[in-house]
Amino acid sequence: MPDIVEIFLKPEHAYDDEEIRKAVVSNKHIRADELTGCHVIRRSIDARKKPIQYFLRVEVFINEPYSLPTYPSLEAKTINPDKAVHIIGFGPAGMFAALKCIELGIKPIVFERGKQVKERRRDLAKLTREHVVNPDSNYCFGEGGAGTYSDGKLYTRSKKRGDLNLVLNTLVKFGAPKTILTDAHPHIGTNKLPLIIENMREFILQNGGDIHFNSKLTDLELENDTISAIHVNNERIPCEQLILATGHSARDIFELLHKKSIAIEAKPFALGVRVEHPQKIIDQIQYKCKDRGDFLPPASYSLVQQVNGRGVYSFCMCPGGIIAPCATDVEEVVVNGWSPSKRDNPYANSGMVVEIKLSDLDIDQYGPLAGVEFQKQIEYKSWLMGGKTQKVPGQRLIDFVQKKTSRDLPKSSYIPGVVSSNLWDVFPDFVAKTLRGGLKAFGKKMPAYYTNDALLHAVESRTSSPVRIPRDKESFQHLKVSNLFPSGEGAGYAGGIVSAAIDGMRCAEATVRVADKSQTAKS
Repeated sequence: MPDIVEIFLKPEHAYDDEEIRKAVVSNKHIRADELTGCHVIRRSIDARKKPIQYFLRVEVFINEPYSLPTYPSLEAKTINPDKAVHIIGFGPAGMFAALKCIELGIKPIVFERGKQVKERRRDLAKLTREHVVNPDSNYCFGEGGAGTYSDGKLYTRSKKRGDLNLVLNTLVKFGAPKTILTDAHPHIGTNKLPLIIENMREFILQNGGDIHFNSKLTDLELENDTISAIHVNNERIPCEQLILATGHSARDIFELLHKKSIAIEAKPFALGVRVEHPQKIIDQIQYKCKDRGDFLPPASYSLVQQVNGRGVYSFCMCPGGIIAPCATDVEEVVVNGWSPSKRDNPYANSGMVVEIKLSDLDIDQYGPLAGVEFQKQIEYKSWLMGGKTQKVPGQRLIDFVQKKTSRDLPKSSYIPGVVSSNLWDVFPDFVAKTLRGGLKAFGKKMPAYYTNDALLHAVESRTSSPVRIPRDKESFQHLKVSNLFPSGEGAGYAGGIVSAAIDGMRCAEATVRVADKSQTAKS
């Protein structure tokens, strides 16, 4: 039986197979020829004390045949032409729902409002360079969804480890590096994600699925609490089962559901700024050294604080990253962050967001869309303060805490530009005060973090969906519409690439259970 060994290695040796073997031999007190094979199953950095080391958990084979681990991934089966599921959205939830349908022998028919990856890049360039927003092709909408151009961090709090491993293994199958299977904080990088997504698309098409781009859901027809047809680009299409995986920014879909009296509800979310430091500052804080050297990755951080009973926390931290314009409509400014695979940009950025509770929303006036309206008002104000362009209001960190407009601003990775502003004029007072309290607290936890070399960019508002589409916990069906399966971030049941992918697969499986149950009832 193989054994599990835990070893510590210098950063320069953590990915060196020969050094790993040497450490295992030493740990087990065996001869080198007795070790028939080994492989890493977990790798993380231990920066608690000097010298900084990597911690590795290694599966070891001694005097027995060595076998590499086998990794499950989604595989194709012959499609039953009489079984089809329509999927709206081709982000992580919709994409993995389609892959799971292929594995289950069901034909996925996908409609994505945006463009394919390569075509989508032109619209992102226009957004970044010319401040032109295409409402159907941007950082949130298009092939791969928001995940394509938002870093590729693969963290999740999901306890469904089997599903998590299936997602990671499937990503490796389509071109992701194998290190995501072992690293404690797996990451692909925005530069590598497009090819992986293209490979997934081709797999779905080659195995009987249909994918339609530039295809927007424009209406729904219901009969007896059942969707009988969908309208895509105003063309009617009969529909038996519908997986709705439109993402957290598809506000027109929320409005359509509400108009059709399909139950939706407001949910808590978070909103704030994206804070950017020189990466060297974060490295020095976390590694407690002047220079991290060539073998330690750019450092990250995770911060959380309660301020007068309200949470403020870091979100989607991007070491060596870039801040990007993520508006999905005209007359709004929204920011997010991403990192390339090497994380080699000179800045570290992170969302720094404040908890927004249901009691903060005007539900009496706006009903279940109250959170959407809350976001809109702040995004519009940011657009005005940025000069009615994609420039963002910005303020040095200490200046914000002291409530004074910065005389000048440090350099930023945000290409459209930053306008010196007092961000207290952007946010409701309770958001600004909570954010100030959080930043002061973080400055006590990480003293060098509290610096005017850090720049706040407003507004980070799309941390999660402000709407939940209620569904049954077991069947994943909408509570009132029998053949509607709300999925992923837009439905309020996921928070990132991995959890959205897991949810998409579960919804695909649920369509089979519901169809089988319905068929049994008819028989």
